[in-house]
Amino acid sequence: MNRSLAVVTLTSLLAGAPAVAEVSGEALEQAARAIGPQVVTWRRDLHQNPELGNREFRTSKLVAAHLEALGLEVRTGIAHTGVVGVLRGGRPGPVIALRADMDGLPVTERADVPFRSTVTTEYRGEQVGVMHACGHDGHTAILMGAAEVLAGMRKELPGTVLFVFQPAEEGAPEGEEGGAPLMLQEDLFGNLEPEAIFGLHLWASLNAGQVGYRQGSIMAAADSFRILVNGRQTHGSRPWAGVDPIVTASEIVTSMQTVVSRQTDISRWPAVVSVGAIKGGIRMNIIPDSVEMLGTIRTFDPTVREQIIERMTRTTEHVATANGATATFEIMPGSTPVLVNTPELTARSLPALEKAVGKGNVVEIPYVTAAEDYAYFALEIPSVYVFIGSTPAGQDAATAPSNHSPLYFVDESALDVGLRALLGMAVNYLDTAPR
Repeated sequence: MNRSLAVVTLTSLLAGAPAVAEVSGEALEQAARAIGPQVVTWRRDLHQNPELGNREFRTSKLVAAHLEALGLEVRTGIAHTGVVGVLRGGRPGPVIALRADMDGLPVTERADVPFRSTVTTEYRGEQVGVMHACGHDGHTAILMGAAEVLAGMRKELPGTVLFVFQPAEEGAPEGEEGGAPLMLQEDLFGNLEPEAIFGLHLWASLNAGQVGYRQGSIMAAADSFRILVNGRQTHGSRPWAGVDPIVTASEIVTSMQTVVSRQTDISRWPAVVSVGAIKGGIRMNIIPDSVEMLGTIRTFDPTVREQIIERMTRTTEHVATANGATATFEIMPGSTPVLVNTPELTARSLPALEKAVGKGNVVEIPYVTAAEDYAYFALEIPSVYVFIGSTPAGQDAATAPSNHSPLYFVDESALDVGLRALLGMAVNYLDTAPR
């Protein structure tokens, strides 16, 4: 079936019908499959031409041109390179939003694909490779496909759909603002107030064909911290003549692990505390004046987050005092809140997901300790965010190269699954909303 015929068939079936019975039926599946080859083409092009956060110039031009060709109202330049398309249906109904992120990562690709990225750029003063190592190329292509399918049924569509293409999900460059918070600050939605927002993420920890969901907290809040330990420099042969910040820092790292293992009720809410960088000293026989440590905290509950930060501050200061040193603990700017799937909306969306991809393919997943700045949208609007398996069927997803790996690989059948899942949730909401 060609693309136009599929869209016409979808339109005729959905017009005026209760969506739960038909939204994910054969017609919707055929429409998604009809545009599937183009979604793959877009994804491969984006994969071969990745751009870092706040620098998605080519990507945003491609997206904006596509939305304009569909006859949507298009705004560009939101949060530097963000794009929003507005599709107004021909029937009264609610306003919803669908979101995809567009940025790549400073990773040199090692995956063996014919459209492998060879792009390099400057990042933090160094030349680095750039790769879509987290699947954002797929997210963008899926949302472009969803826009085309829904634009093809505009006359019968109840309500309004906002297509949100977000830059800098992986973080803005140092000294810049960006991402979801800046889009919201810059009045992303204008005079339109979405009742619901839907998003997805390609995910190496699930196999292609699977869709993962969870009600309530699903992705962690992320806080970056900095600890500065101040001692007193001395010769390495005479440590008693100074105060050793390296030994003190080592004890702080060890003691901080008890904040999670002995002071936090992890039977209710999991938490993670990790130190990722330690810098102190420059020579083997000189004990330095100071040590700097950088790390991350992952939590799923605001109260637990506050308790962990307070306990880490206390541990840092007291261990330093015990060693005759001083230390400061600070949370760095740019924290990301916990991502929460609205329980009622998630329950309402499950039948549509199951009809779109098959009931046995929709699985409840455990907490995800990674963070995602889509959480800012979910703070403002009832939300559902799902994970689309991207590891080939038959391969152990638990050991597959993860998102952010230079070997991260997407089974492109996941694009079809993601498209059908997103369309299913969106049209289900539009057709079943009270009017």
